[in-house]
This record gives sequence, structure tokens and C-alpha cells, in this order.
Amino acid sequence: MAFVEPVILRDRGVALVPLALEHEEGLKAAAADGALWNLRITSVPEPEATRKYIEDALAMREAGNRFAFAVTDEASGKVLGCTSYHDIVPALQRVEIGWTWYAQSVQRSHVNTTCKLLLMTHAFETLQCAVVGWRTDNFNFKSQAAIERLGAKKDGVIRHHALRRDGTVRDTVMYSMRAGEWPEAKAQLLYLLNKPR
Repeated sequence: MAFVEPVILRDRGVALVPLALEHEEGLKAAAADGALWNLRITSVPEPEATRKYIEDALAMREAGNRFAFAVTDEASGKVLGCTSYHDIVPALQRVEIGWTWYAQSVQRSHVNTTCKLLLMTHAFETLQCAVVGWRTDNFNFKSQAAIERLGAKKDGVIRHHALRRDGTVRDTVMYSMRAGEWPEAKAQLLYLLNKPR
């Protein structure tokens, strides 16, 4: 039995559905909304690489170290982006949340906050994780700010850690949240989602 089993997570019109080959065209369209593959600090696939992106995610699911979701609009089924649990370590009751990107038209909307609420609730309350982690490029200041808004703590920076798509080497900024910090973080996420926009 895998630590992360297939599940559909839903709230506020957003559904996280296990990523499948049938999401290929939807992912292409979501990435094209803003030509997101041109951002050197993200993992968004180029249109011609979308199928391989999905196949790689499915292989990682089979290996037990990544579980990818298509982020969809629940009413229409339209694909809005992608997000994953990754670096899954059952012995430590640890997962990380990442490989996350959204169509430009839904950025700065309720979608990301809803996805994080769904993933963190499932991690802490269903999977009984002791810790949830995040990592991001040292130049992805937008992502760092979003992770910090969740209530995650900055653990540090791993220098010269990973290749970017353009061949340069990034430093990786690491964050985490422990189970004891989750109730306050959950209350804050619910506050952000429920306050008038």
C-alpha cells in the first residue's frame, strides 16, 4: 500500500484529480495561458514536452516518491494547472508540496490558497504527516512569499543544488511546517479564503 493513495480533493469549486494522460491537452492549454514554460524558475512543461511531463510524473508515482494532481475547475473540468506531493518519506511521515503552477488567468485568485488548504489538510489530517515541506528557486521571490504566507518556516538554503531549464544552477530555499503548527496555519488559510475579496 502506497503512503499516498489515489484521491480526489475538492473545495470551493476546485478539484485536485490524480494526474493522468487524459490531462495532456488541458495542461498544454493551462501552460499556454501566460506561456509559463518561458519562466526559467519553474517546472512548467513546454507544449511538446507535456506528455513526457505526465509520463515522468506517473513513473514517479509508481516509484512512490511523487503523487501529481491536475488542478481543475470542478464545474467545467477545465485544467487550471498542476501540483504534487513529492519527496515522500513514509518512515518520517513527511511529504513536500511542489511542482506547482497555474494558468496565468487564475494566479492571484482563490485557487492556490484552496489547493494548499486541500493538500495540507490531507497531509496532516489523513496521512498523519509530522511535517510538510516546500522548496523553491532562490530567485522565485513570488513563490517564497506565498510559502511564507502559509505559515511555513524557512529551514535554510541548499547552495548549488539543482539545474534550471536554462542550464544554470540554482540555490534551493527550503521551508517546512510541523504538525503542531498546522491548526494555526489552517485557521489563517480559512480566514484568507473566507474574507471578502
